[in-house]
Amino acid sequence: MTQAVPRSGPYIWVTWLSKLLVGDVSCEWAAWFKAHHKQYAKMPSSLDAVGWQMNHTELLNKVWGDLDDQGKEVLTENQSSFNIRGSSGTMLGGRPDIVALFENETGGTVYDVKTGQPRASDQAQVMIYMYALPHWNRFQGMQFDGRVVYNDHEVAIPHSAIDDTFKKRLFALIGRISSQDPGRKVPSGSECRFCDLTSADCPERVDEEPSDQDEMEVSDF
Repeated sequence: MTQAVPRSGPYIWVTWLSKLLVGDVSCEWAAWFKAHHKQYAKMPSSLDAVGWQMNHTELLNKVWGDLDDQGKEVLTENQSSFNIRGSSGTMLGGRPDIVALFENETGGTVYDVKTGQPRASDQAQVMIYMYALPHWNRFQGMQFDGRVVYNDHEVAIPHSAIDDTFKKRLFALIGRISSQDPGRKVPSGSECRFCDLTSADCPERVDEEPSDQDEMEVSDF
C-alpha cells in the first residue's frame, strides 16, 4: 500500500476547488488532504477511462482545428499549464485544455472541453483559470474570457465574471484548504464514490452507494 508523503507546502489543483466552490461536493477534507500530501494511494477508476479520453481528445481536436482555421494562436495543455504561488506560500496549479490568444496578445479565451453532463463546476473551473493565467509567465497582464465546450453547445464566460465577489470566495476556499487545520469531512455514499482517496487515508470513507429504496415511515402525514 502506498504511503502518503507530506508536501513541503500546500499545493492545490484547480479541479479540487471548482466543485467545492459551487457545492457540487461538500467534503473540504479530501482537497485539504491532497493539498498537504502526495504519493497517496488512489481508488481504481470506475469510469471507462480510455473511452472518456478518446471522446475528450476528439472534441478537443475539433475545437483546436476550428480555432486554427480562424487564424488564432492556439496553446494546448502543456503550453498553458501554470503554477502560481501566493504570498502565503500556497501553490495553485492548473492546466487549461486550450488558450486562444488575441492577435494583439492583450488577452484571449480559455477553453475547457467537457464530454459529460453540464455542471456549474465546469464554469467555476474555467473561471479559476481566467483568474490565474494573467499571473503566469507570458500571460501576465492579459485579460481572458472563458468558454466551456460541450458536444452540443457552448457556455461563454465574460472576463467581468472574475469580480471581487468571485475572488473573495476563491481566496477564502484556498485559505481553508491550505490551512494546517484539516477541512471539514463529509463522508457519504453519493460523494465518496467520486473521491479517489482510499480508506487507508480516509477510514470514514463510505463505499456503499445510496439506494433509492432506503426509506423510513412516519405517522405524521
